[in-house]
Order: sequence, then C-alpha cells, then structure tokens
Amino acid sequence: MSSEKDTIEKIPEESNSTADKAPEKPTPAKKSAPAKTPPKEEIELSTFEKGIADKIIENFGEKTTITFVKPDRVGIKVTRSAIHEVAEFARDVLNYDHVDSVAGVDYPADKEIEVVYHLSSYTDPTLSRQILELATRAQREEDPIPGNDATKLPSLRDIFYSVEFHEREVFEMLGVYFEGHPDNRRLLLPEDWADLPPLRKDFRNKGR
Repeated sequence: MSSEKDTIEKIPEESNSTADKAPEKPTPAKKSAPAKTPPKEEIELSTFEKGIADKIIENFGEKTTITFVKPDRVGIKVTRSAIHEVAEFARDVLNYDHVDSVAGVDYPADKEIEVVYHLSSYTDPTLSRQILELATRAQREEDPIPGNDATKLPSLRDIFYSVEFHEREVFEMLGVYFEGHPDNRRLLLPEDWADLPPLRKDFRNKGR
C-alpha cells in the first residue's frame, strides 16, 4: 500500500527568475501642457509727448518716423530732404527754440552717417523738461574728401544759432559737410589734417 506522500504530486515552486517573466510594457510619459505665455502689457504712451509726435507726423507724414515716445523725450527720424522744414516747424509751431547738442553716429554697414539734433526750449515753460530728438542721415563715402564729396546735409544754422560750433565739430570728426553753414571750418583738428575723420569706425590711430 502506497503512502500518502507518494500520491501527492509535487507542486513546482514559483520561479523568481526575471527571464521567466513577461516583459512589462513601458508606461508612456505624460506630456506636460505648454506653458501659457502671459499677455503682453500695452505700453501707455505719455500723452503730452505723444501729442508732440502726432503733430509732426500729421504735418510731414512719410518724411518722418517716430522712434520713441517716453516721459520728457520724443525721438523722430527725418529724411535728409525734410530735416530743415521739420526743424523750422519745431521752432515756429512747437516752440523749441534751442539746440542743446548735435551728435554724429557712423554706420559703415549702411553706408550712412546719422546726425542727431537735441532740441529744447528756454521760453516755453511746458517744454522746460522736454527734449525733441531729430535724427537724419547722410550718404557715407568710403574714401572721404570732406566738403568735396556726397556726405552732405542741410545746415540748421539759420534756424538755430546754437548749432554753429556743433555742426563744425561733426564736419571735422565725421566728414559731414553742412550746406548753408556760414563758417564750415575745422574746429579742433589742425588745418592740415589729411587722414580719415577720426570718429569714423575705420579710422586707425597710426603708430599704436
């Protein structure tokens, strides 16, 4: 007679080997929602300054472009042919009676030189803190002959007396000749200066 042990089949033990397990499917990564772009805040233009800019645009249209409007400052780009009449309008209609400074900027890649006038007023109390920036550009010669090439702009000397020495400085430092200026001579450089205008970007100080 067989024992009970002989009649019970041996149950195989569960294998712990990873090779016997079915491979698990990877859980797909959850896509994160795109970040929301915050709405752009509209810049509130200064009312007084915008009024100044609008008057110039209304009168001169495509001859002028607003570059900035901010508290106490207005920037206007003006075509070469319109700079004289816009400056006259700024004096006679907008009451800017004085030019504080004139700056020149060399743009070799554009083949242009920009001249920037900073206008203010001594006589109109509403303009006591205001600066009107008028900027225009002249053609830039690769081999300049200052006064005898195409790098020329109309002078504003007959509108604003204060530009007399400023325009002379831009003439000798950048080579921009101002047509109609009564005294377009050198101001700082020696009369026999024969090199490039020293504020042009391609000027190199010899010996250094």
